[in-house]
Amino acid sequence: MKKLLFILILITTFSCEKEKEQADLIVTNANIYTVDDAFSKAEAFAVKDGKIIAVGTTSEIANKYQTVDTLNADGKTIVPGFIDAHCHFLGLGFNQQVANLVGAKSFEEMMKRVLNFQNEHNNDFILGRGWDQNDWEDKQFPNKRLLDKLYPNTPVALTRIDGHAILANQAALDLGNVTVNSTIEGGEVMVEDGQLTGILIDNAESLVMNYWPEPTRSDISNALLEAQKLCFDLGLTTVDDAGLGKDAIEIIDSLQQTGDLKMRIYAMVSHSEANLDYFLDKGITKTDRLNVRSFKFYADGALGSRGAMLKEPYSDKPGHLGLLVTDLETLKTSAERIANSEFQMNTHAIGDSANRAVLETYNKVLEGKDDRRWRVEHAQIVSDEDFELYKNIMPSIQPTHATSDMYWAEDRVGEERIKGAYAYKQLLDAYGKVALGTDFPVEQVSPFLTFYAAVARQDLEHYPEGGFQMENALSREEALKGMTIWAAYSNFEENEKGSIEVGKFADFIILDKDIMMVDARQIPHIKVLKTVVGGEVQ
Repeated sequence: MKKLLFILILITTFSCEKEKEQADLIVTNANIYTVDDAFSKAEAFAVKDGKIIAVGTTSEIANKYQTVDTLNADGKTIVPGFIDAHCHFLGLGFNQQVANLVGAKSFEEMMKRVLNFQNEHNNDFILGRGWDQNDWEDKQFPNKRLLDKLYPNTPVALTRIDGHAILANQAALDLGNVTVNSTIEGGEVMVEDGQLTGILIDNAESLVMNYWPEPTRSDISNALLEAQKLCFDLGLTTVDDAGLGKDAIEIIDSLQQTGDLKMRIYAMVSHSEANLDYFLDKGITKTDRLNVRSFKFYADGALGSRGAMLKEPYSDKPGHLGLLVTDLETLKTSAERIANSEFQMNTHAIGDSANRAVLETYNKVLEGKDDRRWRVEHAQIVSDEDFELYKNIMPSIQPTHATSDMYWAEDRVGEERIKGAYAYKQLLDAYGKVALGTDFPVEQVSPFLTFYAAVARQDLEHYPEGGFQMENALSREEALKGMTIWAAYSNFEENEKGSIEVGKFADFIILDKDIMMVDARQIPHIKVLKTVVGGEVQ
């Protein structure tokens, strides 16, 4: 009898083992924030064919699934892969190939960096990016005089950190025959004492850059792969590139098909009549890694270069209202065309006047059309009476803009308008969701800086004490949702990513600290131990 009982136990045990389902990967012993509807926590999950097939406790998953690949998280925190809802992914890659001017504390330091770069590369055309005169003791725009002396025959174009102004030398200006009398709608050629300063703002940049050599296919491919490495290291698994041309999108698709580019990309097509015609006719392109279903427009410029369009003049430049980069008629007719398609419209609007114009246009053309999720990118300065216009329009915001601009933003707009600036909680209350991004390379790539700026509203030196306009801070739960499920929602992808749930892509990251519990001052220093996309460690 004992022998028979032993045999029955063996058979039962063997049968249970055989009944276990096969998984490609099992993750156990983790502190998991699933970011599901209940914002529940879990310990383990199983993955098959790149998707999550079960979520639960370690014992539940271990009892039901078997695999040759088990990842023991040793109690570390796991969150869904971060989604950057507004960035310039290709631009980040290109930035690795130009003079890095980010953080230069003076014009002289900027020039030294340009000299060092050119001495190393000896390029026929010199590019740089990242200067910000607001970081200098003398906060005036720079002048091209020294560049003309250093490089009388080599064209130089140095882009401001926000991308909305360049400093060009005379050799570069000559490419486009730019003179003191040159004008362009939506842009400004700066002139002082009857002389060109070399500063070109917003659309005026094209007077020079249209004559710059186009990047080759190899240049674009290399830039994309360089950007991918930087982003994977920081836990990004999806990026929304806010402005891509047809050729770049085709190269992205090709590199994804060959498996070289594993980053998931939500592509906003740069606005032009040719792009509108082509992509509206072609329709939405959707694969597991690429989603082409939106157009990117610019309503105005940036606050730092005084190109943001305001309802009343700048507080620090009387009579100046900023620049309307896209005229209202073009904005309106384009919106009508897009509203009659399945595409989304995403428009850069920083000033209160630009926000009002975009919101009125959106709400008018979308009347009677449900669930379109059209986005205002930045939504930076909003008049109190205009927040209600965000009821059906999604704010796409970048929290580090607040902590980068807080030192001088009030100088630009005054003590009353600043109350409606960087008003992230107010925007969240208006729409019910916010999509969070960085706008890199305008800001740093790190999503941990995004999270920190959203909840603490301080810089890395913990200034200002108590935080900047803390009434508009987000909670940690809201910040994590904004970087995951709400960002996915803004891309019409909430059913496939943005949370750790059954049926979704196994896109997740393992962190060295618990982002939801660690002291806020430690958030910027959190490290990503592993970035996993579709169940594959990157």
